[in-house]
Amino acid sequence: MSPHHFRLAANIGLDLLRALGVAVGIVVFTFFVIRMIPGDVVDVRGIEGSLTYSQQSVMREELGLNKPWLTQFIDWSGMILSGDLGQSARFARPIADLLGAVLPSTLLLGATALAIGIVVGVTVSVLAVLFPRSIFAPVVDFITIWSITVPTFSIGIMSLIVFAVWLGWIPAIGNFLVPALILGLDTAGSIAKALHEDMREVQASEFVRAARARGVSHARIVLRHILPNALTVTIAIIGLMLAGVFTGAITMEVVFGLPGLGTLTLQAIKGRDYAVVQAIIIWLGVTVIFANFVADTIRKLINPRLRTI
Repeated sequence: MSPHHFRLAANIGLDLLRALGVAVGIVVFTFFVIRMIPGDVVDVRGIEGSLTYSQQSVMREELGLNKPWLTQFIDWSGMILSGDLGQSARFARPIADLLGAVLPSTLLLGATALAIGIVVGVTVSVLAVLFPRSIFAPVVDFITIWSITVPTFSIGIMSLIVFAVWLGWIPAIGNFLVPALILGLDTAGSIAKALHEDMREVQASEFVRAARARGVSHARIVLRHILPNALTVTIAIIGLMLAGVFTGAITMEVVFGLPGLGTLTLQAIKGRDYAVVQAIIIWLGVTVIFANFVADTIRKLINPRLRTI
């Protein structure tokens, strides 16, 4: 292995160790913070009248909720390491089955929104640099301001009021396209801002001026030289935005009544189902961490300047 490849492998390995450390931190933090919430699933079922006092004691014993938190964590960690996410006390089903039933819907909504954001953000940024005196530069500014100042939750509610209640164009519950577009435009703003600024910075570089001096066309310079050099920052931005995209998808599922992780999360929080809530938070956190790790690795493979430890 050459020194160059060794440094690259060492750098990526160090990033992986950092990602693993953060993931472990999220697991531990989530487990103990959730248990600070007053009440648990047994209390909720007792208030609902579905359990007598003696049944509550038996159920708390079965779930291990009467044990010290550290003992609960050790027992739960052993279960997780064996590949068992545990049982939902609220839904009386394995947590893995619950997540497996709703994750595809949430992933589809998040992936669709991300795809819309990438296509719109990259397209308007490239067109704004290709045609600097056109309408595309103001469009970049508009969607950037939109994504910064307008909460997706508020836009979701307003969309329901206007398009479902007033106009009757969409169903009030279960619409997929509108939340995907709302999240997609929100994502596009961040991508467009980062890419447009980076492309303008690359445009002022020495090698671009040299290409112009050789008579290379403006379109070729933008597409073959400026865009590839500016994409490394955009890849990092996309990785960092995954948390926002998927939490936004969860929020939109609640607003639009879509079956998915959002609805399950709301039901689990209301029912104080610790095991389900922590499984959802940990899944989201770990997924985003390792998605960022992959995005950062891709950046380092593309851009040699980022390969040093």
